[in-house]
Amino acid sequence: MGNHTRVIVFILAGLTDDPQWKVVLFIFLLLIYLLRITGNLITITLTLVDIHLKTPMYFFLCNFSFLEMSYTTTCIPKLLVIMATEDKTISYNCCVTQVFFVFLFGASEFYLLAAMSYDRYVAICKPLYYTVIMSNKICTQLVLSCCLAVFFVIFPPLVLGLNLDFCASNIIDHFYCDTTPLMQISCTDTGILEMMGFVSALVTLVVTFTMVVAPYTYIALTILKILSTSQKKKAFSTCSSHMIVISLSYGSCIFMYVNPSVKQKITSFNKEIAVLNTSLAPLLNPFIYALQNQQVKKAFMIMIHRVFFFPSKK
Repeated sequence: MGNHTRVIVFILAGLTDDPQWKVVLFIFLLLIYLLRITGNLITITLTLVDIHLKTPMYFFLCNFSFLEMSYTTTCIPKLLVIMATEDKTISYNCCVTQVFFVFLFGASEFYLLAAMSYDRYVAICKPLYYTVIMSNKICTQLVLSCCLAVFFVIFPPLVLGLNLDFCASNIIDHFYCDTTPLMQISCTDTGILEMMGFVSALVTLVVTFTMVVAPYTYIALTILKILSTSQKKKAFSTCSSHMIVISLSYGSCIFMYVNPSVKQKITSFNKEIAVLNTSLAPLLNPFIYALQNQQVKKAFMIMIHRVFFFPSKK
């Protein structure tokens, strides 16, 4: 912030001012949020307690579930509070913190998706070398590398954004603090910041998308060589469901952030895309990546049995 103008509180416009729609949206978003948190917590718990899920794939799924849960918790609870209490204010410090964690957790997901795709590539295309290539040390290094890469990509534009002055308005035309509506109400020249944000988004999305698509291409070619029709159907079913989630995540983020100019007004459609990105797409992830898996289903049933039925004493 500049010295001559300091905004202490922002006002979030939210999704709608219609009282009836607010009730419907509140119930809908609350249910989606609870389902998403429950699904991710189940995935994390199972991968931590079940010995059969101590593999690289489930290690990545556990970290991915944590990121998903953290990302959506950064945005949705505040929106639910706004809709329930009509208090649309958010402090400057909370707004900056929200922006930081939205990009930290959101961008980390894309890099982790790339690591997960590489893991599937090694498992399917190089099965004999899988345990050697995907050792515990390598898996841990991949996760840490994802976080480190994200930090260096998002940190420069976010630090530059701290110098923005807000002298015209303090109303953010969104349901959470995002860079585009913040730059729109700033009276500082945002040209350099816009370009840095555009390059950061482009690098993150293009690089990780390439790293995701390339392994799946090799996987598809390998699957085509499988003689068994049932094996082909099973493998393609898994890959296609993964690609649906990937398409939703990348499509919504490309629409939201790969834009060199922020002059265009935020529309209701932009907010709908943001809801898709923060609510609906993350809801699918635990069910598509983990809970439809037979090993996870078996581990879940065992956990339920242990919780609700006392094991017989020998």
